[in-house]
Formats: sequence, structure tokens, C-alpha cells
Amino acid sequence: MLLRYNPGQEFNTIQDVINGLLDSTLASVTVGERPFTRVPAAEINETADAIHLKLEVPGIEAKDLDVQVTENSVTISGDRSTETKTEDKGVTRSEFHYGKFQRVIPLNAKIQNTNVTAEYKDGILNLTLPKKEEEKNKVVKVNLEQAAA
Repeated sequence: MLLRYNPGQEFNTIQDVINGLLDSTLASVTVGERPFTRVPAAEINETADAIHLKLEVPGIEAKDLDVQVTENSVTISGDRSTETKTEDKGVTRSEFHYGKFQRVIPLNAKIQNTNVTAEYKDGILNLTLPKKEEEKNKVVKVNLEQAAA
């Protein structure tokens, strides 16, 4: 049986292993039978005027979150405590998950950190981070003149 050698496949395998190690080390630990996420998942959407950041922080009250914004980054931290309780045939099983988390998200543009707006509902934190004026006007059209022949 002949096998075709593909040197690129070795790099893909190594990358998959490294990504798996980083995902398991940085993002979660196993508590009981379920993974417990340490850092909130984030989604970033950039427009011409602002950066919109959406963070998933279920089971945490707004008073337990600390959000700090500089002109270059957003830092979110908090203390998570959730409880799962099940009853089956007179047996009660209860699991508590506690832990502090912190996530720093670097931003691609400078932010007016004094004008940030936030909305927190159903475990989703939405931040609107308005860009500084010089960031809004960063793109400049260059006029090209045709050379005289």
C-alpha cells in the first residue's frame, strides 16, 4: 500500500494539538462532569464610529462584574458562583461552582473611554465603545494624477 506524504499535514496536526492545549488550559477547567469556563466568550464588531463588544457572562449579576475601559483595551473581571440542584428518587445532588475570572481584550482603535455605554441583560453584556475622532478620520483618499505623456 502506498501512502502519499503530505508535509503540510504534520503542521496541521501540531497546530491542532497546540490549540487543544491552549483551549483546555486557558479557557476552562473540569468541575465534576461539566467544564467550567473561566473567561467569558467575546464577540467584537467594528464600525466606522465604534467598536461593539458582546460578552457572555451567564449567572452573574451586574453588581458582581467589574468592567474597565482604557483607550486601548477592555478588562472584565468578576466572581462567579452558580448552583445546580437535581433531585431523583429522593436523592438530592447539588453542585456549586465558584471562581474569579478576568479577561483583557485589546482593541484595534483608540476609544473615547469616557463615553462608553453598556447594557446587561440575560447574561449578555453589550458595550458600545466610541472611537476617538482621529480614529474615525484615519482613512484618507489619495488623489492620483495621470502623468503627462
